[in-house]
Amino acid sequence: MRVTIKDIAKHCGVSSGTVDRALNNRPGIKEKTKQKVLKAAKELKYRPDFTARSLVKGRTMTLGIVLFDLYNRSFAQLLNAVELRARQYGYFLYIALTDKDMENEKQCIEYLANHKVDGIILFSVNKGQEFEEYLHGISIPIVTIFNFLSADWEYIGIPERAAMRNGVSHIINKGYQQFIYISPPLKYEGLTNIYTQEERLHGFLEALSANNLTETEIIRHNDYLADLETIDFRKQAKTAIICSCDLYALEVMRFLKKKGYQIPEDVGVMGFDNIDVLKYISPSLTTIEYPVEDIGYKAVESIVHKIENGSYIGKETSELSYRFIAGEST
Repeated sequence: MRVTIKDIAKHCGVSSGTVDRALNNRPGIKEKTKQKVLKAAKELKYRPDFTARSLVKGRTMTLGIVLFDLYNRSFAQLLNAVELRARQYGYFLYIALTDKDMENEKQCIEYLANHKVDGIILFSVNKGQEFEEYLHGISIPIVTIFNFLSADWEYIGIPERAAMRNGVSHIINKGYQQFIYISPPLKYEGLTNIYTQEERLHGFLEALSANNLTETEIIRHNDYLADLETIDFRKQAKTAIICSCDLYALEVMRFLKKKGYQIPEDVGVMGFDNIDVLKYISPSLTTIEYPVEDIGYKAVESIVHKIENGSYIGKETSELSYRFIAGEST
């Protein structure tokens, strides 16, 4: 037989309201009483009735998050942060993965809507007026992360363009004269929402332009290592390879080492994200620290505020800070 709040109240000799405050970590209760109630709940094997709670609150106490996949370590770090903060607010999390497919993304959103989640954190591959009208029709609070949609939606990310521009400017100051930019997602430019990648490219080009540099090659496909095969980095001007994320940079460094090149003596390498596995890499990678966990925390805080108070926190766009990390690879 299910143990209820009334059973705990009777066991502890307190009111049901006191038990409710203790279990939901609300004010108005002494710490000693709270610990007594929590201990009793554990001993009696109390389990919350989420169905009843959702009926009372008019909410399911669930959130949804829509991501591309979990291959990128940044996405895994983000998901851990979102789940942790959601749990702290008393929400459970549904995860939907799109594989960067526009139709799959809509199906994921429909799935979450059908499961009556209270809010959705969206890393979108779709964009445009028709898609935004579709989102408005769902009538569920949505916070967008990384890929910007429009001012109609709360957005949480970093100033991507400025981050890349400042990072590349640091590299330029080390005397590099030629640059190779690697960003395979750019092959989808004009087809899907690749806002973060487009902004990083613009930042890269702006840094070169500001320093009157024109020697550059932009690689927009997945077979980027084949392009590097044709280059003898010891016979050309000092070259830096700028990658739009750390995963590409790690592949490039592995390739260069196999070819016998010294990093950074023969060629420099820079990434973007500062994923957690970089602590195992030698030489240490020059990169931009992307505050992915803070973005996850902020996204949950914003969506929960919207759910429970009817509005987002502050302005529609929350751009968090980034940090340039000068590694040994440049």
